[in-house]
Amino acid sequence: MELIQGNNIVRLVGTAAGRPCLSHESRGEAFYRLPLTVRRLSGAEDELPLLLRRGLLEKLELREADKLCVSGELRSFNNRSGEGARLVISVFARALQFCEGEDENSVLLRGALCRPPTLRRTPMGRDICDLMLAVNRPYGRSDYLPCICWGPLAREISLCPTGTALQLAGRFQSRPYIKMTAEGPLEKVAYEVSAAEIDRAEP
Repeated sequence: MELIQGNNIVRLVGTAAGRPCLSHESRGEAFYRLPLTVRRLSGAEDELPLLLRRGLLEKLELREADKLCVSGELRSFNNRSGEGARLVISVFARALQFCEGEDENSVLLRGALCRPPTLRRTPMGRDICDLMLAVNRPYGRSDYLPCICWGPLAREISLCPTGTALQLAGRFQSRPYIKMTAEGPLEKVAYEVSAAEIDRAEP
């Protein structure tokens, strides 16, 4: 994989799965959340959360089921409301426009492992490695992004120590799962980057 220009690059083409709703305000500016449905080659669909500035939305008369092209980056923050901290992942949109054509889901990241990778095996006998990548922003903060990889790549990456600099290419995906609570099973959705390629990078 060639050296990527920038630490955090996302490009999505998909369909608006709802209407924008207010997320929060920061420094006098309003930010909105919008779900975007992106179809995989397999036919499965990921419903992915977008975070947009009001100024970006005001340029479009956006309706549900519009086809959109989004360029931006992955962002994370710890939501401390409720029980315990919860890592929230979304696509921060830098550019948004109407488009046509095939769905697209492309993520390029460069960062460092911030915890030891975890190698495990699925019930079907396939190796999978969970890793957490710390990706620096230009002004001193970092985003902590959960990633996975499969097969021989998973076994290779599982041997990397914390602090290893990596760059990866893959897709941003949603994964439903069941969490057992005191009230019974609860359906939830996790978001992660599924990496198709991973290389060592310069620190």
